[in-house]
Amino acid sequence: MYSEIKEKKNKLAVIGLGYVGLPIALEFAKKVPVIGFDIKDERVKLMQQQIDPSNELVKEDFNNTDIIFTSHIEDLKEARFFIVAVPTPIDDYKKPDLRPLLSATKFVGQVLKKGDYVVYESTVYPGCTEEDCVPLLEETSGLTCVRDFKVGFSPERINPGDKLHTLTKITKITSGIDAESAEEIAKTYELIITAGVFRAASIKVAEAAKIIENSQRDINIAFMNELSMIFNQMNINTYEVLEAAGTKWNFLNFFPGLVGGHCIGVDPYYLTYKAAKFGHHAQIINSGRAINDGMGEHIAKEIVQKLIFMNKTPKQVKVLIMGVTFKENVSDIRNSKVVDVIKELQDYGLNIDVVDPYASADEVHEEYGIKLTKRINPPYDAVVVAVSHKQYTNLDEDYFKAIMDNNSLFVDLKGVYRNKFKNLNYWSL
Repeated sequence: MYSEIKEKKNKLAVIGLGYVGLPIALEFAKKVPVIGFDIKDERVKLMQQQIDPSNELVKEDFNNTDIIFTSHIEDLKEARFFIVAVPTPIDDYKKPDLRPLLSATKFVGQVLKKGDYVVYESTVYPGCTEEDCVPLLEETSGLTCVRDFKVGFSPERINPGDKLHTLTKITKITSGIDAESAEEIAKTYELIITAGVFRAASIKVAEAAKIIENSQRDINIAFMNELSMIFNQMNINTYEVLEAAGTKWNFLNFFPGLVGGHCIGVDPYYLTYKAAKFGHHAQIINSGRAINDGMGEHIAKEIVQKLIFMNKTPKQVKVLIMGVTFKENVSDIRNSKVVDVIKELQDYGLNIDVVDPYASADEVHEEYGIKLTKRINPPYDAVVVAVSHKQYTNLDEDYFKAIMDNNSLFVDLKGVYRNKFKNLNYWSL
């Protein structure tokens, strides 16, 4: 398979062209013929015009690529090596929602041929590829795995908004259903990954490696969030504590904050779900999730209490929330925990304006029922910088003073203005 792809005798297809799939498709398309498939026609039309719907890539990233963008399943029949890179979210009960993954699997199964390869990049619990996806591929295609086709798992490691740790510069984990497929898949990815490929011992090992990456970060951030709650009661600035503790060489560099997005705030639930199937209650992971999921409520409560202490009546208070995406300098609003802060403040009766230079107003309203403010309406009783977009970090104290009332609260959730402002009523985690 690797040789035929390298020699451009076989085509490669990427299923799902979002934050993960499109960069993969374009990188491979610089080396071999690629079919980029997405079920959303409007997204496909944008990519055909060399526009990234996710606003992560620029037009030049599409140059010198041999790729066809399509939403027609018939076009996938020409491919022999399939990469599935669709979202794996959670449902309202915080259980794995495999519908996008299984739907993509059915698409592939309908065009699967003898000798084909299918590699999954979507983050899942250990065992999902072989226990959930393979049987569906076999049922849909009428073929038998290993004998007729091969599968593998190579977890995505793309970090939206990060222009330093890009796809080709991050070590890629690969795996296969048997020794032959493991090597063929690894060599295929080596066509584009300059940082090198790590050959995992099995598909389950590769699945588990990915899921603990984000679970580990989640737990560490949860510890920081709990510390911020404790130190807040002691009137100690958490960032100053971390700055002091960070002078030791082996201190881990984590910070408190809202934990959202499509990875860290989601992936741990896949692991706890699978653990429960084996009768194990994942105490540390669940505790970390409970802390991080409760941060929006905690922050809103602190803001309201401080405003009341400043003799302000909640229903008469006007608050400006700056930033609604799940992280800085991206347009991605998936699982944004800033929304939790906004809705909690609204439940207290506060009047909220929300702005964001990256987020789509239509997407925010459709997903969360929140209307972005086109033009701010000062003065505000409180300003909350929730996301450290570069447009915000360059603002000085005079700017904020100009849009705030004389007796107002400035909330710096990311701690980026610490020690920079002298004349504002300042609070951070």
